[in-house]
This record gives sequence, structure tokens and C-alpha cells, in this order.
Amino acid sequence: MNFAFPLFLWAITALSIPIIIHLFNFRKTTRIFFSNTRFLQQVRQETTQKRKLKQYLVLASRLLFLFFLVIAFSQPFLPAREQMTSGREVTICLDNSYSMLSLVGEKTRALDASIRFSKEIVSLFPPDTRYKLLTNDFAPFSNSFKTKTEILDLLTQIRLSPISRTFREVQLRIGSQPQEIFWISDFQKSTLGTLNTNLADSLQSWRLVPIELESASNVLVDSVYLEDPFVVGGQRNILNVRLKNVGTKVREGLIVKLTINDVQSGTASVNLESNSSAVAKFDLVQGLKGWNKAVVSFTDFPVSFDNEFYVTLNFSDKIKITEVRSGNNFIEKVFGNSSLFSFRAYQPGNVDLAVLSQADLVILNGIDHPDASLTGALRPDSFGDRDRRGPGTLLIIPSVKSDLNVYRSLVKGLTLLPSQSTELQELDKPDFQNPFFENVFEERSASMAMPRAIPVIDWGSDRSALLKFKDGKPFLSRIKNTFLLASPLDNKFSDFQSHGIFVPVMYRMAAYSHRVSQKPYYMLSESTITLQADSLAGESPVQLTGKQEVVPAQRRNGDRVLLEIPKFSIDPGFYYATVQQDTLGLVAFDLDKRESLLEQWTGDKVKLMLGGGKNISVFDSAATGSFSNEIKERYLGTALWKYALILSLIFLLVEALLIRFLK
Repeated sequence: MNFAFPLFLWAITALSIPIIIHLFNFRKTTRIFFSNTRFLQQVRQETTQKRKLKQYLVLASRLLFLFFLVIAFSQPFLPAREQMTSGREVTICLDNSYSMLSLVGEKTRALDASIRFSKEIVSLFPPDTRYKLLTNDFAPFSNSFKTKTEILDLLTQIRLSPISRTFREVQLRIGSQPQEIFWISDFQKSTLGTLNTNLADSLQSWRLVPIELESASNVLVDSVYLEDPFVVGGQRNILNVRLKNVGTKVREGLIVKLTINDVQSGTASVNLESNSSAVAKFDLVQGLKGWNKAVVSFTDFPVSFDNEFYVTLNFSDKIKITEVRSGNNFIEKVFGNSSLFSFRAYQPGNVDLAVLSQADLVILNGIDHPDASLTGALRPDSFGDRDRRGPGTLLIIPSVKSDLNVYRSLVKGLTLLPSQSTELQELDKPDFQNPFFENVFEERSASMAMPRAIPVIDWGSDRSALLKFKDGKPFLSRIKNTFLLASPLDNKFSDFQSHGIFVPVMYRMAAYSHRVSQKPYYMLSESTITLQADSLAGESPVQLTGKQEVVPAQRRNGDRVLLEIPKFSIDPGFYYATVQQDTLGLVAFDLDKRESLLEQWTGDKVKLMLGGGKNISVFDSAATGSFSNEIKERYLGTALWKYALILSLIFLLVEALLIRFLK
């Protein structure tokens, strides 16, 4: 035990005063004579014994009263179990992600409890302590230490952040200089990331304050996708919403709503077993054009921050068609509608490879021997990657003298051979159940006339061929993202190009090849957005306008603009990408679904994963009172002056009672 003011202990010498008074009774006595004193002498002896006992008790009470009064003024305390690092610098890492909207008690949000704990920390340390407040936003105010008044003012301004931070990100932001670090978080398993097990050797002191969330089931939107992602605007489609129940509670009859452009477009009822997924399907209304705002919503308590999911339905992009041809212009006539298609044609020796790499559909029409640069740009390993720009879908229309060795390098998995047929053959009726022909034929008649053709190449049997000859050999096949035609578009070899089925088949190829330049939604954990800007001119920056107006960091690459997502200043919702008066697109931002996974690490487990050193400790945040007391015991010690003062008053009361009632 130590004393805050040990000089007051000199006042203990005042205990001699009651002792002196007790030893020297200065009261004058009066002698009274009696005729017979034998009986009085016996009474006097008994009274003296009782009086001496009373005097001793009163003396002890007075001495103890004075003793504990002196001790109270000396302010005794038990030394702190832990010492602050030199410089009295404290960093408070406050997790303000959306998961902190969850409850930790009756009507108490985790974020409110965290702010209250932060204020307790600030109020308990000495006035000369400097503080740094670090939130998930990594805002500029976290770059420097603040005074007590400044940090309390900042705590009143804390708002929820859509950003989740891993331990590694927090550690790098704090730096390596010695300091006291209070990390207040719910320690979600999904967002904490990899922990530094060497933290036990650090000169920093890490104080973990785990916020224990109430156990609750939660339903979240796992993904949203179109049944046919290559549909052209105005056609029928189905929006699939995959929901996930990450709790142990079964959810029956969960009503999911779809709102498009602020108008409710459909509802669906979903049953979700514990830790399972289910898909809700919504028929999209026909006639949707341009950019459309779609919101998927449902009611789920008590975790409600992820009850809405934002999706953009973009039907405004033109389909980019690039043809490399030698001779006929049948393809150009098909894709002449400039409102739907952006068509470009090149001769074999004069191809712009930059335009080729940005096309949705590349058509090789009647090329005898494609050169190496052309075939290199159209390699099969460039197809199918729809997360980046590059050759999308390839249509090969052979010539009479096609170099099959070159074409074999473009069509992996098929053995191309010259056809031995020399006569026109009629094509068989298409498979009307094939999704490729959906919405192509109004009447599905078995007697419909079909085109005729002479195949110049043969690749054997293909049961999944889109169009076949009567003998079962393929006429039009699709191998991954490559379409292959058996006959050239030459009137001597085929009348396919002049048949009524030609245009809808080509349109379906284009629709299949269509790649929207931006995704239907972006998670706020992602880093960049790519927008198409064909007509972008000048140096005016692209601006995101929605709940906030933000000018993100950006760079241009041809007709593309790459935007860095400004995580700290963007809330979930819809944002228009604009340049002055022009609108480039509509973007939807959603919370990272990892934030909805509420499973937590315990404080002791986090300490163990961090190395379990003496510089790492865990605080009990079950209640504000216990948290405050634990802070005082660890850093300020346990003050005992209150107990000494109470004992002093008790002995003063005992003295009064002894004098009053002890006869």
C-alpha cells in the first residue's frame, strides 16, 4: 500500500493528545464524609472498574477515529498492476463498422457501448495524457494526438462506417512507436483477418476490449444475378436473389420484396433452414430501358443493417460487334441498327487490335488464312473472362479454302477436318427447348422451312449443336465462348444468309456475347470501378453523385475510366457517375457481406492468437461499472481513502454511543 500524500502521516502524532488527557485527569475532586463507609467503599470499587472499561473503550474509539482520519487525508492506495508507457500516449481504436449496430443489451447498440467505454478511458487518465482516436474510416483526425477535450468532442461525432478493417490494417495505421493501445471491437471472425503472432515482442501495450454481441440469427443477401446475363434491354428476364441464413433459427415465410425505380415489382416468400441458402426469383417487367435502380429488401430483426441490397439493371450499353471479313457484307446488314449495335468492319490486313480487344462479338468471316497477330489476339484463353475487357465471343465463318491448321488453334477441343460433302443439305428443325432459341420463334411449327448448305468443314458429332443437318452432323455449334459455322456465307454453298432464321440467330449470338461494362453492384470492400466513356472529352473529372457527392481518384485508359472507390466517404446506395452534364452510368454500392457474419472471437482467443504476451491484456466490457473499476485498478491503482474516511466516521459514532449508553 502506498500514500498519495505521505506527509500527512505526521499528523498521527496527534494521537498522543487523547492519551495524555486520559492519563492526567485534571478535574478537581470533592471529598464527602460519611458515618459508615464500608458499604460505599464496596460500591466505589465496582464503579471504578466499570468506569475504567468505559474510558478505555472511549479512548480506543477516539484514537481509531483520529488514526483513520489522518490516513484518509494521506490518501492510501494499492499500486497499479500495470504501468503506462512513457509519454502518456493512448491510442483508442474504435470499431464503428455496421456490425456494431447489433445489440449488446436491452436497447443498447454495440457502437454506443464502445463510445461510452472510450469516454471512460479518457476520463480516468491524468489530464496531461494525449490521445489518438482511430476509427474504420482512417480519417485525417487520427493522424495526430489530441487533448482530452478534443478527443471527447471527436467521440460525439462518431458515425457508422461501411468499411471493415482487418487487424493488419489497424496495426499498420497505428505504427510501431511505443504507446498504450485500447482496441474496442466486436472481433468478428469474418473481418479480423490474419493476426500477428509476434505482437508479444512489441514495445506497445495492447488492451483488448471485446464487445460481446447478443446471439441472434441473421439473414443476408448472398448474391444477385440475372437468369440470362446477356439479355438486350426490353426482353423478358428473371432476377435471382440468393439469401443466406447464418443463424441457428429457422426462418419460415420470409417476405422478400423487389422494387425497381421506386415501384414495387414483386414479392417472394422464402423458407430458410439454419445455416442454409435459398433463392428467390423475380420476373422482370418487359420494356426496361437504360439504367434502372433495383432494391431487394426484407424485414429481419434484430440485425437490420443488411436488410436492403442495391442492384443496377443496366440496359443502356450498345453491343459492340467487330467483323474481319473478306468479301460479302451480310453481317453488316444484320447489325446495322445503330441504336442497339456498335458495328465495325475491317479487312484482314488492316485490323485495329485495340478495337478488337474491346468488342463483345468478333466475327471472322471468310478469311482463308488469318495472320499471327490476329489469331494471337483471339486465342481461346482470352475468352470467357468477363471480369476484364478482352475478346468476348468469337464467331468463325469459314471460307472455301480455310486453313484448318490456323482455325484449330482458335477452337480448342475440336478436330476440324475438311468436309467430304458436295451437295446442298437441308438443316433439321432447331431444338425449341434450347435456351438459345428462347423468344426467337413465335410459332414452333414442325413443318417450317429450313435453309440448306454445303459444309466445308466437319468436326464430328455434336449433340449440343445449335443447328444440325438432317444427318445429324453439326452446322452451328457453340464451344464455350466460340461459335463455329460449317459453311461459308456464299450463295453457292448456303442460303442460310438469306433465310428468315439468319437474323434472329445472329441477334441471339450478339445478345449472348453482350457484356455490360460494369457490374450490377459493387461491394464497398472492392477497390476500383471501371466505366465506359466513349464520348469523354477534356480534363473534367468523373463525379459520383448520390447520398454524397464525391470526386474519387481516377485514371483514363482509352474509352475506359478507372475509379478508386472512396470507401471512407461512400454509403451503400445508388450513385450516378457524371462528367459535367453527361451521365456515364449508374453504380450500386453494397456492404461487404462479411460484415453480416456475426460470429465472434473471444478476447482471450484474440490475445492467444496475438502471442499472449504480458503486453497484451483483455478487459471485461460486460458493464460500464466493471470496466471503469478495472481501468482504475490496472492504471490508477485502488484508492483506499474512502474506506479510511468511513472507518473514521464509524469510530466517531462508536465513541458517541459509548458515552451516551454505556453507564
